[in-house]
Amino acid sequence: MGLLEKSTVAVRSGIGSDNQYGSVIPPIFMSTNFIFSQLGEIPKYDYSRSGNPTVEQLESTLSQLENGFGAIVTNSGTSAINLVLSTTLDSNSLVLVSKDCYGGTHRLFEARQLKGDFNVRFVDTSNLDQVQYYLEQRPKLIFIETPSNPLLKITDIEKITSLAKSFDTKVVVDNTFLTPIYQTPLDLGADFVVHSLTKFINGHSDCLAGAVICKHKEDFESIKWWGNCIGSNTNSFDAFLTSRGLRTLSARLKIHEFNTKRILNFFLNQKVITKIYYPSLCSHDGHEIASRQQKGFGSIISCEFNLSSVQIEKFINSLQLFSLAESLGGAESLVCHPASMTHRAMENNALKNAGISKNLLRFSIGIEDYEDLLSDLNRAINLFK
Repeated sequence: MGLLEKSTVAVRSGIGSDNQYGSVIPPIFMSTNFIFSQLGEIPKYDYSRSGNPTVEQLESTLSQLENGFGAIVTNSGTSAINLVLSTTLDSNSLVLVSKDCYGGTHRLFEARQLKGDFNVRFVDTSNLDQVQYYLEQRPKLIFIETPSNPLLKITDIEKITSLAKSFDTKVVVDNTFLTPIYQTPLDLGADFVVHSLTKFINGHSDCLAGAVICKHKEDFESIKWWGNCIGSNTNSFDAFLTSRGLRTLSARLKIHEFNTKRILNFFLNQKVITKIYYPSLCSHDGHEIASRQQKGFGSIISCEFNLSSVQIEKFINSLQLFSLAESLGGAESLVCHPASMTHRAMENNALKNAGISKNLLRFSIGIEDYEDLLSDLNRAINLFK
């Protein structure tokens, strides 16, 4: 059989691998430890922090989907980022970071810089001239979110990695928003891909997990060693839940994006919305790049509303099918106010520098019936007409 499509790889992950009882879906190996056949002979699995069959199955599939050498599954997306930083950087290192990244990511980089672990520059990675300027300072790492959270800025991965190679700088891409179904950064030159598996890949908002996928063998071996050393690995049950979600990822993304296109068209005709951040729009600064490096545009839309704080609260409270919550990528639709929720750990000047205003709302479009979602949004927006 020839090369399989990614949707097929995801669905068939682990199917038929149980040689003991022949179960279709592989069992969960909950054991924390494993028996040594005899003294002096170390088995493949000895302790689940260093390796577990359920976790390893998920890692193998993620690596295959991202076209990497190997993957390490961690206990959260932030843990995955932190693992890369702990493995690759020292106190003399400089790292460049997308300035409008997820608030938790921004907090992690700032906090570790304050501890003296490394130096950070928050930059506009969509601006190649700015990246080139800071590359002259010889950073050890560039961390990119593309699309970024919550403004969906697009960074040209191929051009950034080409520039970085001239300075021996490694590139990390957070691929949470698009997943390997819609974007494969390693194919575009990146050295690492990180995910919050909690989001689209799990897709059911019922477990925390992250992943690091490495392009090169030496990086994988180092990341894996440090993952075991500092205990960043996930557990078998969360790995099982993530694998379950992964099997339906491609099908879910199609419905997510189908619904998103219809909601986007609705938003475009609302006077109360002054700006829409979504890269399928020709007016989006990164539209051409996104069209080239992505296979889809995803299901996250952010909008600026011409409403007061009181009105924004009224709008959110009137929604019935968009739950006010952090996170994204689940089957359910969510609305989030980044400035007071996902990015509240950022100082006001950092929020302003990133372009995140108090009038910004981020929508994670779920897989409910799109007509029901449109009806809910229309009813809420009509309160201000």
